[in-house]
Amino acid sequence: MSGLPKELVRDFVREGNFKSIKDIENALKDIFKDTIQEALESEIEEELGYSKYDLANKSTNNIRNRKYKKTVKSSAENLDLLVPRDREGAYQPKIVEKHQRDISNLEDNILSLYGKGMSTIDISSHVQDIYGVSVSAESVSRITDKLIPLIQEWQNRPLDPVYPFIFLDAIHYSVKEENRIVKKAAYVVLEITLEGRKEILGIYIGENETSKFWLSVMTDLKNRGIKDILIASVGGLNGFDNAILSVFPQAQFQRCIVHQIRNTLKYVSYKDRKSFAHNLKSIYTAPNDEAGIAALNSVKDSWKAKYPYALRSWEVSWDQILGQLAIKYENRLSEYLF
Repeated sequence: MSGLPKELVRDFVREGNFKSIKDIENALKDIFKDTIQEALESEIEEELGYSKYDLANKSTNNIRNRKYKKTVKSSAENLDLLVPRDREGAYQPKIVEKHQRDISNLEDNILSLYGKGMSTIDISSHVQDIYGVSVSAESVSRITDKLIPLIQEWQNRPLDPVYPFIFLDAIHYSVKEENRIVKKAAYVVLEITLEGRKEILGIYIGENETSKFWLSVMTDLKNRGIKDILIASVGGLNGFDNAILSVFPQAQFQRCIVHQIRNTLKYVSYKDRKSFAHNLKSIYTAPNDEAGIAALNSVKDSWKAKYPYALRSWEVSWDQILGQLAIKYENRLSEYLF
C-alpha cells in the first residue's frame, strides 16, 4: 500500500528549515484547518460507506444531514470547523470528538507525522497508539492527498527577480527505495533578500551531487522568476561555477569557507589538525585582501615543509575566498538599490 511520498515530505520540511514542531505548525497554520476539515469528511465517508456523490455505491439508508459549526482551540489560533452529521445520528467524530474544544495536542502530533515521512499504515498506527482511535490507512491517504497540491503550489511559487546572496549546497543521506538502501542528495538553495531576510528557495532531490543536476536547479530558479544573482556561495565541486554562469552569467562566487577548511584539513595529519585549523582562522577572518594574503603566506611558511600542498586550493581560489569580492558586490548591488 503506497503512502505519502517521503521525498515530498522531506522537501517540504527541509525547505522550511524547521527547528521544532512549533516551526512546522506556524508554516502550516494556513492549511491546518483544511487538514482537520478533510479528516472529518473522510470520517463520515468511512461511516456511511460511500463518498458524497457516489450514490451508485450507496448501500445504507443513512445519509448526510448538513453540518454544524464548531470552534476549537489550537496552539496557533482558534479554528472554525464545519462538522458533518448523518440523519440517524450514528456518526460520532473521532478526530475531533463531540465535546472536544481543544485540539492543541492532536495538532502537534499530526504535524509531527509530516516531519517523519511516515507511510499511511504507520500514521494510522500512530493515531491509534496516541488517541485510541482507529483511522484506516485509506482515510489517512485521502486526507494527505488533499494537501499535496497545496504543498506543490508552495514549492513552485514565483521568486523575486534579484537576490544579492544565495547559498548552494547538497545534503547526502540514505533512504529505502524498492527494498534497498540507496544514496540521495538534497540540493538546498538558501537566499538572502535585498531586505536581509533568509528564505529557502527550493530543495531538489537527486542522486549523488553533480554539476549537471545543479544546472537543472539553476534553470528552475530562472523559470520561477530570478533574473540575476549577485553572489553565490558554493563548494569546490567540479563544474559548479560553470553550471551557475551558464544561467546567471554575471554571478560572482564566494567559496564556502566550511568546505574550504574541510578540504584543506584532508591533507593534514590528525595530530596537527587542531593547530592547523587555528592558523587557518587568521586567513578567513582577515579584515581585507592585503591582510588575508599576508596571513595566507604566514600560514604557508609555517607548514610548507610538512604539508606543501595543503594550501594550494586557497591560492588558486583566492579571488573567490576574499580577493576583490566585496568591491564587486558593492558595485553590482548599487545597480539595484540606487
